[in-house]
Amino acid sequence: MIRAEPGRWSAWSPGLEEPGAWQRWCAAPAPLALEGQPDGAFLPALLRRRCGPLARAMLATAFGCGDEGELARAATVFASRHGNINESIGLLERLAEGQALSPTRFSHTVHNAQAGLFSIAAGNREASSSVAARESTFGCAWLEALTLLARDPGRPVLLVMADAPLDPIFAVQVDEPGGFYSLALMLSPADGGAGLGFSVGRSRDAGPRRAWPDALEFLRWYLSGEPRLELEAGRQLFVWER
Repeated sequence: MIRAEPGRWSAWSPGLEEPGAWQRWCAAPAPLALEGQPDGAFLPALLRRRCGPLARAMLATAFGCGDEGELARAATVFASRHGNINESIGLLERLAEGQALSPTRFSHTVHNAQAGLFSIAAGNREASSSVAARESTFGCAWLEALTLLARDPGRPVLLVMADAPLDPIFAVQVDEPGGFYSLALMLSPADGGAGLGFSVGRSRDAGPRRAWPDALEFLRWYLSGEPRLELEAGRQLFVWER
C-alpha cells in the first residue's frame, strides 16, 4: 500500500479563505455559500481574464499549497464532478438561438481547462490528469495521485478538487451537497507506518446522503485526528487510515 502525506493543504469557499476559518468550519460546519469567487490577484491580468469562477477557485487553492518552485515541479491531478458544465449550458443556449459561439469560451469548457491554465500560470510541464468520476470523483482522484507518486516517488503530487453550484437545469437531477468550494493537497510518499493509508472496497449500502462534499469530509477528518475515514460513493467504499 502506498502511503501519502499531505504536506500542505489549502481550501476556499466564499467567506472561507484562511486556514483558521476552515479549522473553525471543520469543527462546526455550516452550509457553504453558493456565490463568489477569489479575486485572482496572484494571476497575470491576461490569464485572470481567461479564468471562470471554477478555474479561479482551483488555481487559488493550488497556489496556496506551495512556493513557485514546488508548483513548477509537482505532478498534478485536477478533479471535478461537474467541471465547467454551466459554461457549456450557456454555449448550447447560444447555439439554440442561432448566435455565434466564442472559440475562447468553448476552449474553457473542456474538463482539463483548469489543468491547462495552471500549467501556464505555474510554468509546470509535468504529468497531469483531469478526473471526473461522478460521486466517486474525490476517491478516484486520490487513487490517481497515488499512481503518480508510485511512478515517480521523488516528485510531489498536487491534488485539486472543486465544484461550483450547478445551473438549475441540472441541479434538480443530482442529489448531492450544495456549495462552491475547492480543496488542494500537496502529497508526497510517506515511509513505513507514517502518513495516510488508502484502500478501495465495495460499498455495503448506499447510506444517508452526506452533508458535505467528499473533499471537505476528508478535510474535516484530516484535521480531527481521528484514525479512520470511510466514504461510500456509489458501489465504492474509499477508506483512509492514519
